[in-house]
Amino acid sequence: MQELRYLEKQKELQKSYEARCQRCGACCGAYDGDPCSNLGEDALNTYYCREYEARLGLQKTISGKTFTCVPIREALKLNSAYLLCAYGR
Repeated sequence: MQELRYLEKQKELQKSYEARCQRCGACCGAYDGDPCSNLGEDALNTYYCREYEARLGLQKTISGKTFTCVPIREALKLNSAYLLCAYGR
């Protein structure tokens, strides 16, 4: 029972993190010149991941370089480049 409550709490937290995202694309390399090949842009000039559910793990940039996509919380621990990002604030 306690495990179920823990899992439910984790889902709530994940939704809360997702709600903070302003779709700036910074975490996917939108401003680096070689973004993730799964990064899309919509008519409102906001970004989204074409493979969101399968995004974590090995991915490629537009130029073909490989990198490991990690949850934004992990990226923030390793890199302060997202200071303009809602997650970084």
